[in-house]
Amino acid sequence: REGARPGGSADGSNAAASSHSSEGAADAAEADADATAAAEAEADAAPTVEPARLVWIPGGVFTMGHDNRSLSPSTFDPDGEGPSRRVSVSGLWVGETEVSNREWAAFAAATGYESESERFGWSFVFEPQMTAQAAAEATQKVEVAPWWIAVNGATWRQPHGPGSDALTDELRHHPVVHVSWNDAVAYCAWAYPAGGGGVGAGRLPTEAEWELAARGAPADAERSYPWGDELEPAAGHRANIWQGHFPTKNSAEDGWTFTSPVDSFEPQNEHGLHHVIGNVWEWTRDYWTTRHRRSKKVLKDPRGPGRPAGAQGAVPDRVKKGGSFLCHASYCFRYRVTARSQNTEDTGTSNLGIRCARSAPPPANEKEEL
Repeated sequence: REGARPGGSADGSNAAASSHSSEGAADAAEADADATAAAEAEADAAPTVEPARLVWIPGGVFTMGHDNRSLSPSTFDPDGEGPSRRVSVSGLWVGETEVSNREWAAFAAATGYESESERFGWSFVFEPQMTAQAAAEATQKVEVAPWWIAVNGATWRQPHGPGSDALTDELRHHPVVHVSWNDAVAYCAWAYPAGGGGVGAGRLPTEAEWELAARGAPADAERSYPWGDELEPAAGHRANIWQGHFPTKNSAEDGWTFTSPVDSFEPQNEHGLHHVIGNVWEWTRDYWTTRHRRSKKVLKDPRGPGRPAGAQGAVPDRVKKGGSFLCHASYCFRYRVTARSQNTEDTGTSNLGIRCARSAPPPANEKEEL
């Protein structure tokens, strides 16, 4: 990506991301080739890896957005959190977990797909995550968010830079990162092919569908978080977010300093979804806008605006939801259900991942799965 755009997410992840460039690609090409070959060999030797189980999310009517500017003054207007509007969203199937490194590796091995970060030869890594080699070689950071470092060779397979490995026992069940919106679309379509009887191909959820899934049951429950309004209930931590002082000290009171396995922590709501908030941001289908139409009518299955008519060749932004392990109330209070942010379609960072969805008829019984 060339130069950083000012503004954006409070954690700086979209300030760290405009469009990729080929700079650094030559330096990383050999390492990427070795990593891809190793991934293919491991996938060939390993049992077939099934994609995340999909769970049925019943349709419902709820209030999307909110009107309480005092809830998060720093994000309400810049992020377009308001105004509130009533929406009706059809039921759909949604991934029980975020896509893991192991699941992505199976996709890469089966198809030969190269992520955009692999093709560009570099990506942004949160500074404390960097390997010693990455730290020694790093030369570029984002001025408005200096904790984001441009690292040659950072890809899904080397999430912390050269010398790290996403398929170790430690990381293979963590969410895949350094994947762009385009990468996410490709993976979901491959992992969940279309079938008969109205079973659509895998895709990303719209922002409204994501909120429907995150809210739990009933859909119109007014909750700050998927489980309720208390961030840390008496039972303990429910999400992998930042504790301590951002960005210098994560006390890791929730047990994790950076990402955690996709099924760590108990499910966050009645649908059985893990890490809907926290861990890594999740791409949605919608183009980004901060302007929303208030309507007296209930909006049916709303989708974001059409492709923005921007400058020639500009890479558009897409909505991401859920916050990440980098979010803290003092700096990125975006792990709320109604919170939102954005990145350009070609962005990959070490805190941005995937949760897939698909359109299909509801289950005939409680045990039926897709």
